[in-house]
Amino acid sequence: MAKLAFLGLGVMGFPMAGHLAAKGHQVVVYNRSAAKAQAWVEKHGGVSAATPREAAAGADFVLSCVGNDDDLRAICLGEDGAFAGMAKGAIFVDHTTVSATVTRELSAVAYDEGLGFVDAPVSGGQAGAENGVLSIMCGGTEADYVAAEPVMAAYARICRRLGDSGAGQLAKMMNQICIAGLVQGLAEALAFGQKAGLDGEAVVEVISQGAAGSWQMVNRHKTMLADQFDFGFAVDWMRKDLKICLETADVIGASLPVTALVDQFYKDVQRLGGNRNDTSSLIRRLK
Repeated sequence: MAKLAFLGLGVMGFPMAGHLAAKGHQVVVYNRSAAKAQAWVEKHGGVSAATPREAAAGADFVLSCVGNDDDLRAICLGEDGAFAGMAKGAIFVDHTTVSATVTRELSAVAYDEGLGFVDAPVSGGQAGAENGVLSIMCGGTEADYVAAEPVMAAYARICRRLGDSGAGQLAKMMNQICIAGLVQGLAEALAFGQKAGLDGEAVVEVISQGAAGSWQMVNRHKTMLADQFDFGFAVDWMRKDLKICLETADVIGASLPVTALVDQFYKDVQRLGGNRNDTSSLIRRLK
């Protein structure tokens, strides 16, 4: 078993770190809110640290799941950052959804300091994290990935290396682009069915078995019809991710017309007070 540090104990990181402890790894946790770290220790054992540097000291792998580019820089760099506490040869595994730019920036710093770095954003939401069945998209060297994959297996349904540093983040952008279009299509279909006087659940039972079927349809149609949106991934975070997608598309010359449109639809949901609603709340603006 490995000695691990886990930085960031939000709705994803808390259960992910828990799976690592359950597999017998020695886990030290850090969270910006110390109370959350203490709650994790009380539930899973292990110990908490006051800074990322302290958490990372002596760890074979340091794993993170924080909020955005700036949050990731903050836990990696500086006197109290994780890189300052890591021994040469240790590997940093980042599960945050961030830009490929910051991933490449930080991986370059890590390599210069004799550290490994794997960008490993996840998909599957809070339920996937709690059940240990996340999809993990990875970038980095083959050697770093091969070393880190058995650790990530604690909470993965599937884990793949897709290229060099940044490839995992680019794959996660593809994931979010797909979700944006799927949820909007589902929202339109369900709202259409309601206005047409159809039984939405009965229709979904049929069409979900055909070409229209999707994870979003199976797992979100009932709550969308019931106007319940306290599940999964929040609108604020989705807009953060879509911003990354759209900015990257400008750089590489890709066209994302549907993604850009759905991003504005999520902005409408925010105006309705739905910042913390999950992504399926797109249907709110159609009712």
